[in-house]
Amino acid sequence: MNAGTKKKKQIQFRYYEIPQGEPCLALLGEAWVRLYGDGVDCQHFHNYMEIGFCYDGRGEVELDDEFVPYQENMFTIIPKNYPHNTSSENFSYSKWEYLFIDVEGLLQEIYRENTMFADELAMLINKRAWAVEVSQYPEVGGLIRNIMEEMRYKKELYAESVRGMLLSLLINIARINQKPSGRVKKQSIRDSYMTVALHYIGKHYAEDLTIGDLAAVSHMSETNFRRVFQKAMNMTPSDYLNLVRVQGACEYMKKSTDSMELVAEKCGFQSVSTFNRNFKKVLGVTPYQWKIHPENYEAKLLNYNISAYKGW
Repeated sequence: MNAGTKKKKQIQFRYYEIPQGEPCLALLGEAWVRLYGDGVDCQHFHNYMEIGFCYDGRGEVELDDEFVPYQENMFTIIPKNYPHNTSSENFSYSKWEYLFIDVEGLLQEIYRENTMFADELAMLINKRAWAVEVSQYPEVGGLIRNIMEEMRYKKELYAESVRGMLLSLLINIARINQKPSGRVKKQSIRDSYMTVALHYIGKHYAEDLTIGDLAAVSHMSETNFRRVFQKAMNMTPSDYLNLVRVQGACEYMKKSTDSMELVAEKCGFQSVSTFNRNFKKVLGVTPYQWKIHPENYEAKLLNYNISAYKGW
């Protein structure tokens, strides 16, 4: 594969849902032995940190504007909102498994008495994307494999065990990011601007945000920001903001018995009717229907039915 001939396409938003009570989402097993990149000509990003482990196969991991060769016994650590893609070599199958981690949520839970430290630590953890061999960072590779095995078999007290290992993993990532080395990739200037906007939306979606606010934090004019966002994301900033608000509403409804009026207010919607309309547009059901049987609709999210790329 020739990196020089590749052209960056539009970016997909692929949304994942961590099941209630689980420490992370683990995508394991034979379903992830596949021909990666087949029919996909654009990068994507997620709402959680993605950690991948390659057991077999060869190909390339595309991290923003760099193409990193992969082979067995390599792992990737990709922050949320970071554009990436994986492609198998010569139409051959590769075996990967994945973890999706809510970094900010986990740290806020652990450091609830020191939220400022949790925010600073999360920023350091999300600083870069990696694609490295296990031999380069054996402790990190070992933690990833151990977490996957705990999530695979789910023995007694597995959730507590995984939470402890996740904290150790995140601390190791933070330490390495303090002194970058090896295949650790910063984002291009263009995508770093976009990531600033995406992170800002993720942190402030419950507030009364305007496109002007997002343009300002991205250091762009409002007109230029709308154009760049639409071109990169294949959706308007307003549509993406509503998508994140719906995601936040799902998380909020799992943990509370509040009225739909209060959920709408807490998640940034100006009225219940606006909340209902946008929620149904994204998930195909009303918030009340989702609240009664959320398990019926999470599978839709796991199958990437929510995507910024039309027709996926």
